Amino acid sequence: MLENSFGLLFFLKTSGGRKQTVKHVYLRITVNGVARELSTRMHWYTDRWHQGSGRATGNREDARILNSFLDTLTARIYEERTALLSAGKPITAVALKNRITGKNQNHTLLAVFGEHNNHMAQLVGREYAPATCTRFKTAMAHTRAFIRWKYEQDDLDLRELNYEFVKDFEFYLKSNRHCAHNSAMKYISNVRKIVLQCVLKGWLPANPFLGFKMKLREVRRIPLNAAELRTLAISVMPSPRLELVRDIFLFSCYTGLAWIDVRQLTRAEIAEENDGELWIRTRRRKTDSPTRLPLLPEARRIIERYRNHPKCKAGMLVLPVLSNQKMNCYLKEIALLCSITKRLTFHIARHTFATTVTLANGVPLNTVSKLLGHKSIQQTEHYARLSDEVIREDMALLKVRLSQNGFAGLPVGVNCN
Repeated sequence: MLENSFGLLFFLKTSGGRKQTVKHVYLRITVNGVARELSTRMHWYTDRWHQGSGRATGNREDARILNSFLDTLTARIYEERTALLSAGKPITAVALKNRITGKNQNHTLLAVFGEHNNHMAQLVGREYAPATCTRFKTAMAHTRAFIRWKYEQDDLDLRELNYEFVKDFEFYLKSNRHCAHNSAMKYISNVRKIVLQCVLKGWLPANPFLGFKMKLREVRRIPLNAAELRTLAISVMPSPRLELVRDIFLFSCYTGLAWIDVRQLTRAEIAEENDGELWIRTRRRKTDSPTRLPLLPEARRIIERYRNHPKCKAGMLVLPVLSNQKMNCYLKEIALLCSITKRLTFHIARHTFATTVTLANGVPLNTVSKLLGHKSIQQTEHYARLSDEVIREDMALLKVRLSQNGFAGLPVGVNCN
């Protein structure tokens, strides 16, 4: 943005208010009537200074050296003025002074990323979940490795970020880090958050993510059907280890709680209501959204089974849940023992609750959404996949209604009007 008025003036300034024959050389930058002064860190004689031109007088060597320095500084200010103009930033006396004195140091991506993560870590438990903080730390580690791989540097100036950086980062995550598409998009989304903050702060002239498509691909997780759930429940496990994992998985199938929510579920979060039923009242660790649901008999039996387990007696935990990695590893063994051919992970239990346990038994979608602790129906639709049995029953009801309304038996092509 062009300024209405612009001026530079070098002048001698006395320090301490005393009359001196040698004074400091200062520069005054004036833009649109607003002035800022800065020291050139040079000194000169009052009797060898021309106030009108703002230069040393005479042809002595020291005068030529000073005037050459002041000319160079003037040229530098005009270069910074042009840079501000090219970047579309307002030209002000403060901006020019800061650029000359170095107060507007160039920002680097990893330095800004690290500062963001440090602030986030201090807000864990209040505004952010621990998993969110961990994800951003992992995204920063991937970004650091990518910068070393592509640029052979330890960090990258923000001004070097462009569309090519984003596309190459996507390629790096998928090729070198072997990330699936959705995982790569989530890491890129974390980096984009940092970059957009830099754009808003004026550290970047343009958004390098402009035009980059970050659409996630749908991942179809197939829940257990009623027969598979029954087989899993009645099968005899060959070891206490597998029996424990099976029971905790079933508990999630009957409550819809995610692994981290089951692991951190305490006895204080289960209470008897006025109707005499036990209810879980907790908050999802991932989104901090409230979850309220009555315990089904199957889930209550599992809680009672492990009430006296050493890990549950020692603390206030409801179930002795293993790590997510171990749970998923042992679930593969259980699937093989029960002749379940579907890919069995702990997250499948949440999908099974949404589909086989609730929707397939007539629970409305809105209710399922509340039970899962979702903030929108769109989230629930991702979990709630209608089974063939539900579709078959709905179509049977539709046939009956069509028959009652006189649509049955109409030949193809007959005009119903």
